Amino acid sequence: MVTVQSTSGEVAGQTQLPEVFSAPIRADIIQSVHTNMAKNHRQAHGVKGRGKNQAGVGGSALSWGTGRAVSRIPRTKGGGSHAAGQGAYGNMCRGGHMFNPLRIWRRWHRKINLKEKRYAVKSALAASAVPALVMARGHRVDEIAEVPCVVSNDIESITKTSKAIACLKSIGAGAEVAKCKKSNKIRTGTGKMRNRRFVQRRGPLVVFNNDEGISKSFRNIPGVDICSVDRLNLLQLAPGGHLGRFVIFSEGAFQALDAKYSELPISCMTQPDLNRLINSDEVQSVVNMPKQPTVKKTLKRNPLKNRDEMEKLNPFWKASQKYYNTRSTKNAKALADHRAVGSSYYKQMVADSDFKGDNYDVFSTWLETEE
Repeated sequence: MVTVQSTSGEVAGQTQLPEVFSAPIRADIIQSVHTNMAKNHRQAHGVKGRGKNQAGVGGSALSWGTGRAVSRIPRTKGGGSHAAGQGAYGNMCRGGHMFNPLRIWRRWHRKINLKEKRYAVKSALAASAVPALVMARGHRVDEIAEVPCVVSNDIESITKTSKAIACLKSIGAGAEVAKCKKSNKIRTGTGKMRNRRFVQRRGPLVVFNNDEGISKSFRNIPGVDICSVDRLNLLQLAPGGHLGRFVIFSEGAFQALDAKYSELPISCMTQPDLNRLINSDEVQSVVNMPKQPTVKKTLKRNPLKNRDEMEKLNPFWKASQKYYNTRSTKNAKALADHRAVGSSYYKQMVADSDFKGDNYDVFSTWLETEE
């Protein structure tokens, strides 16, 4: 239950907290959606013209070519002027065109998934109900009775700015409004000349259900934004992509949140703290003990030298070796017999060469030899 305050700061009753405030708070989705939504307000702009009509290429210039010990950039024609001979056209030259000039057909806008956009809005609403996030964003909510801040429907019928300021002070938002008014200062940079001269801090966002004059009474208060509950915008709920904006709801708008945001995004994990989850007693009681890593050191063997490895690679290798061994045995036996015959023949020839018996003289004469 949430306390409902009156416009004078007194307790006017209680109302039930909508379910949207229990949505998951996703800062990453809020940041990405806000970035893309902010790009959809841009207007297309670009440089003047195309081709020779483009800014920076309108003058008469021509390159001098090679042989003059100068760069080949186009140079302004003519003489008798300080501009004659100066580089032109190039993006590195004074008065030349810009590199990769802006065009109006650039993709300025971004498409956003509808469910993702709704997820971001619900997450931003849930973050606005966390006092720590609201204070971390810089809002002065020390005097606020309760966050989220709900005011009775009488706030929707306020038509005067003075009464609106008095209402904000009575509920404890006076310090927040004073902070925003004091923060108004001149913007630094060129934006001060482009209708963006002043900058100031964002204050509370007032959400209403029925506009009975509330839009005219609160719109002139510095830093205060107003929005209908039917058109809640992420750019207002999380300015700059930072969640935790201080939101003031009217009682009707607060009760209408259930009808507008009834479907909540389902979180993938109900307990995102993995260390706490893994180290819990319930998980550790069923988890096996850690096993020591066993590293098998397998020695690679050469199959040309190892018979077992060769048999794994070639199952026919053993049969082939048996065949070649049998064949080599037969060849070795035949070779041995051949060598035995040759040896005996050689011995016989040696014995015959030493013959000097009868009729040796006739035999030697016949051979035409001499002793």
